[in-house]
Amino acid sequence: MADNVRIMRCRPEDVFRVLANGWLYPAWVVGASRMREVDESWPQPGAELHHSVGVWPALLDDTTVVEEWSPPDRMVIRARGWPIGEARVTLRVRSYDGGSMARIDEEPVRGPATLLPALVTTPLLRFRNAETLHRLAYLAEGHAA
Repeated sequence: MADNVRIMRCRPEDVFRVLANGWLYPAWVVGASRMREVDESWPQPGAELHHSVGVWPALLDDTTVVEEWSPPDRMVIRARGWPIGEARVTLRVRSYDGGSMARIDEEPVRGPATLLPALVTTPLLRFRNAETLHRLAYLAEGHAA
């Protein structure tokens, strides 16, 4: 499992305000390139984001579904990116030193990526998720109340 941590200059509620806006998903998730649709019930469990992954002209349409939504502490999603597979992504946020500490854990749970050893997938996911948290911080800090 790949995990990353980032300190942010905003409250946990500010981070969850960004997460609650499904249309912002491609702005903070590395690899997601555009949104096609956001379920009206987003971010409640079972709600889906309909997004595309990749770079034009090699775009793949897929979805991400909420498994758990517990603001301002925790969100769990199942991100799909076929043909690579699916991953369970857990975001945890807590107050820290006047701001917040965000942690993202990601592990492949279905598809070809599960066949690769963690020695291969973990460094790649850590590299990607460092940028994901960097982008999330920009959005949350920029919109902090």
